[in-house]
Amino acid sequence: MTRPSPLLRARTLALALVLLPLAGCSVLPKHAPIALYRPEAVVATDPAWPQANWQLRIARPYADDAHDSARILVRPQPGELQVYKGAAWTQPAPDLVLDTLLRAFGDSGRVAGVGRRGEGVSADYELLLDLRRFEADYADEARPTARIALGARLVRNDDDRVVASRVFEADAPADGTDVAAVDRAFAQGLGAVTTQLIGWTLDEGRRDAATKR
Repeated sequence: MTRPSPLLRARTLALALVLLPLAGCSVLPKHAPIALYRPEAVVATDPAWPQANWQLRIARPYADDAHDSARILVRPQPGELQVYKGAAWTQPAPDLVLDTLLRAFGDSGRVAGVGRRGEGVSADYELLLDLRRFEADYADEARPTARIALGARLVRNDDDRVVASRVFEADAPADGTDVAAVDRAFAQGLGAVTTQLIGWTLDEGRRDAATKR
């Protein structure tokens, strides 16, 4: 039997030495635990909100790749966007906003019915949304501020007409620098944006429905 040449034996040994460390990498390091947060917005029904006899559908907010994520975004300084390590939202930010709006509209009792797109709700109007900001911003301060910006368009479904459009914004300073304090600030800001959006939607829908009649 022909014995392998010294050159072949050397190559085989070199290959074995290269693969040996890779075999040791099969045991992956354990991931650090992640703390999950969910900003619970409190929205009080305003007695001035009109009663609507129409139904509403709400689309999931559009967001760019950075904001369409469960990562908690923070701006330590202008022009720099980072995330809090070891912490995340329970859902991507657009889903947090959508769930808050659906719950608040339903709890208000001011619309005949409300649902999300894809649920088969035969709605008279639809809210199209884009989430422009959902981040903690230090803005050269010692403590961050939860900044939320949500663009909204109210569309009448029977003729696909944009009834009204507006951008809603809220800034809520955190009472500390830890993530729990940031979560509380987001809950406050999300409540403010939701309250403004509900009142605006009901007013614009009432105005448009009156012109149709």
